[in-house]
Amino acid sequence: MKNMVLSPFRQTVVGVQFLFVAFGATVLVPLLVGMDPSTALFTAGLGTFLFHLVTRGQVPVFLGSSFAFIAPILAASHEWGLSGAIAGLSGVSVVYFGMSALVRWRGRQLLDVLFPPVVIGPVIILIGLSLSGSAVKMASTGWGLAFVSLATAIAVLTFARGLLKLVPVVCGIVAGYVVALCTGNIDFAPVAAAPWFAWPASLAHFAWPHFAWEPFIYMIPVAIAPVIEHIGDIYVVGAVAGKDFVKKPGLHRTLFGDGLACLAACLLGGPPVTTYSEVTGAMSITKITSPAVIRIAAGTALVFSVIGKLSALLQSIPQAVLGGIMLLLFGTIASVGLQNLVHHQVKLGETRNVIIISVTLTMGIGGAVLSWGSFSISGIGLSAVIGVILNLVLPHKK
Repeated sequence: MKNMVLSPFRQTVVGVQFLFVAFGATVLVPLLVGMDPSTALFTAGLGTFLFHLVTRGQVPVFLGSSFAFIAPILAASHEWGLSGAIAGLSGVSVVYFGMSALVRWRGRQLLDVLFPPVVIGPVIILIGLSLSGSAVKMASTGWGLAFVSLATAIAVLTFARGLLKLVPVVCGIVAGYVVALCTGNIDFAPVAAAPWFAWPASLAHFAWPHFAWEPFIYMIPVAIAPVIEHIGDIYVVGAVAGKDFVKKPGLHRTLFGDGLACLAACLLGGPPVTTYSEVTGAMSITKITSPAVIRIAAGTALVFSVIGKLSALLQSIPQAVLGGIMLLLFGTIASVGLQNLVHHQVKLGETRNVIIISVTLTMGIGGAVLSWGSFSISGIGLSAVIGVILNLVLPHKK
């Protein structure tokens, strides 16, 4: 089914489903840091189109608000105000552009040295497992609703046929929403109060960010972790799609596209956008990896961002319902990491490989943090750096 040709109607249905997968996290980030969620939807759609333009429409990737920037934005907002923090996020793009140039200069050989399968495999596993906490937290707001959406998605994925089998996520969300509606867990007051048409707040009252060096320099090291995650995500997408996107269109293009999307989001007052593992998980389940379907999701995000009542209705979906779906999706990402290790025949009996995998997973799952003054790196970024260093310094078995 991975290479099957979908009708325009089916492409639209699956594309909307992919947006549903990314919707909760995309609007949650701006809500946590004090930004406009409609602007986040707009910049996610725009950023995805920019990414596809740079990568020649070949890579099935959706870009959405990144959880990696929640703490830095809050800290920078406290120091320089929200406008200063948004302006400083342009430093993230500089890191992406620099890494893109480095990869273009040195080619894939640099990746083979820095990111062999024994490093990439555990990082991919961490990308899935690190999101599991968010899924459980969302589901814990109402385990009953979470299990309804999860069970429905699993049942549709296992037993359904035809078109229905392509939309397990939508079915799960609809089932959870109906149960929430019947149990009185939906508040329609914001929907009734919302206008039918409304520009995102930052676009309706557009103003160029006020740039300053301090937040700009502060945000540069923050980008290290998302850049490393991006590399892992491109390998994940390639594994799911059965293609080598690192070779064609090239990792330098995907890095540049991500950086350009981040810069556009910054200029429009939205949170940084990065490749979304959630949508990759949905592709792994549905086996639909068409870039055209992802662009439909991006176009839907743009439409949702300007339809006030529709955005309000989507935001009325209980977190527990979305959390139930995430419980299924995030585990599929971790399984792709395991498949990566097996596919490349990484010898798990070798002491060297055991050390790299063990330390990488332990530091990532344990939430290790390395701080030096205002610089801080943690989670997947830190684990990936440690994995790269161990791979370079540990001797190979003779």
